[in-house]
Amino acid sequence: MNWNELYEMQRKLDMYIEENHSLVKEGIFPKKLLALLVELGELANETRCFKFWSTKPPSQKQVILEEYVDVLHFILSLGLEAGFRYNPEKDVPQTTVKDPTSLFINLFQICTEFGTTPDIEKYHAMLHAYLKLGKALDFQEEDIESMYHKKNSTNYQRQDEGY
Repeated sequence: MNWNELYEMQRKLDMYIEENHSLVKEGIFPKKLLALLVELGELANETRCFKFWSTKPPSQKQVILEEYVDVLHFILSLGLEAGFRYNPEKDVPQTTVKDPTSLFINLFQICTEFGTTPDIEKYHAMLHAYLKLGKALDFQEEDIESMYHKKNSTNYQRQDEGY
């Protein structure tokens, strides 16, 4: 993935939103963190991986991918807010865990830890956990990046329409 391009796109979107809503940077970090956790919950809901009581299948892969990318928007935004960027030269640790439920719980935990004590190591851990989840959901980098571009455009449109 072209991480520099994704960060630049997110930086511009964040600035656009801040200008449109006359936001001050102070106090926005916890709101972005909560938004990240909510989006992560929405993603889990679409996968239905935890719904042991239901026989209804997961949503279509495209719907799940869109939710997955919504999470990425907030991970990138929080990184920019904290002054961190992902270093793709660090290897993403491989995992044998294929159970999305375990991966979701791990990612929720890491996101919460990052929100409590934001540092670069926790930020990288959050991105690694996010990417592991993407692998378990069978997403390819090209699909993630393509959906990010699409959803980024949608987010501008929503801003212009008073979303």
